[in-house]
Amino acid sequence: MAKPAAIVGQIILYGAFAAFIGYFATAPTYKQIADDVSLIKLSMSHLGGRECRKRSPEELQKLPPNMRAPLDCPRGRSDTKIVLELDDKPLYEFIMQPTGLSRDGVGTVYKRFELKAGTYKLAVKMNDNLVNPGFNYVKEAQVTLKPAQVLVIDFNPDKGGLFFQ
Repeated sequence: MAKPAAIVGQIILYGAFAAFIGYFATAPTYKQIADDVSLIKLSMSHLGGRECRKRSPEELQKLPPNMRAPLDCPRGRSDTKIVLELDDKPLYEFIMQPTGLSRDGVGTVYKRFELKAGTYKLAVKMNDNLVNPGFNYVKEAQVTLKPAQVLVIDFNPDKGGLFFQ
């Protein structure tokens, strides 16, 4: 049987511990970003294109009939180039490299940018097959960022490529 003094001591210690946890659950207040700042997050995973080449008729004739595919595509994937522009000035440029031992996996990028709230011209350009020059995905928009707003830039081929949310 526990002594009454031990029970009272436990109640006091548990109460102090609960008060300690309760205080730090609500104070001091934590803010990820300042009140007048908004956030742009570039967050995407993408499988780059294949760097295929067309076989010549002579090469095709040398192959057995069941192996005569007109394109020679290695297992590895292409790097993916991403360019972010803000008000027609470069903000960020990145080359996503495929993962995996054979460079055939998904490339990933995550980058965040803190900006003063306001209206900006935002452009994102992406080329997922560096054999071809230029950019095969481009998204440009005039965005108005409110204080503490988070704008996410992502890629989904089912939604037409690059998109903002």
